[in-house]
Amino acid sequence: MPEISQLSLLLDHLNSWSLYASPLSPPVTLTLILFAALTSALSAAVGVGGGTLLIIVMAQVMPVGALIPVHGMVQLGSNGGRMAMTWRHIDWQRFLAFLPGVALGAMVASWVLIRLPAGILELCIAAFVLLSCWGPDLPKRALTATGTLIAGAVTTFLSSLIGASGPLVASFIKQGGGERHDKVATFAACMVAQHLTKAFVFGMAGFVFRDWLGLIMLMIVAGLIGTRIGLLFLDKVSNHNFEGLFKWSLTLLALRLAWMGVASLSAG
Repeated sequence: MPEISQLSLLLDHLNSWSLYASPLSPPVTLTLILFAALTSALSAAVGVGGGTLLIIVMAQVMPVGALIPVHGMVQLGSNGGRMAMTWRHIDWQRFLAFLPGVALGAMVASWVLIRLPAGILELCIAAFVLLSCWGPDLPKRALTATGTLIAGAVTTFLSSLIGASGPLVASFIKQGGGERHDKVATFAACMVAQHLTKAFVFGMAGFVFRDWLGLIMLMIVAGLIGTRIGLLFLDKVSNHNFEGLFKWSLTLLALRLAWMGVASLSAG
């Protein structure tokens, strides 16, 4: 039948395209591109959460060795776009206090990274997500300039190990006062600095970014579109009704990821 022939031809083209654009299958690639747009829109609209959700989705379908560097470059593009669109609202004092810690955390992470056995990364991601969802708020003394520098170091180190330290970074930004747009813009700037270090850390560890460049670029473009859409709803979207569902969704995905980590450790 003509319809079946056309469908078969379309699938052949999609498979050929996938070989060049991504090491993953076409359905998985398209799913990740869609989630890149959706999670960027989420981060732009509610200030945080998109990067954590994206890495948990990616962890279900990607090799562990590629997970954090690919996620980092995608988030660099997404947060870079958000930073460019909101740069007038950045709290530069807090951002500049954050930068020295970023450099320190990246140096430590480059030494520790290659010493982790299989399964530890999955368990670290799962534990961090559960802590961000259900852990206590930060004390006020952690929000000083010194506390912000320490936060930059600790979260950058964790980011290279668990991929998505956004909720912890956002807790400093959100609890530090300021208007909603200021928090979103400053958070994006801090995450740009943090994700930028991953090119160095994982490059030194031997990760070949070129193999994943097609997927990274497609997800960045989708993320920029999602960011633009999310910013349109920044003043209209409320976190109140969404928070419970979002936390439980992350919790269930984190528990599954923890199970994968335990299985990897047991197999090892």
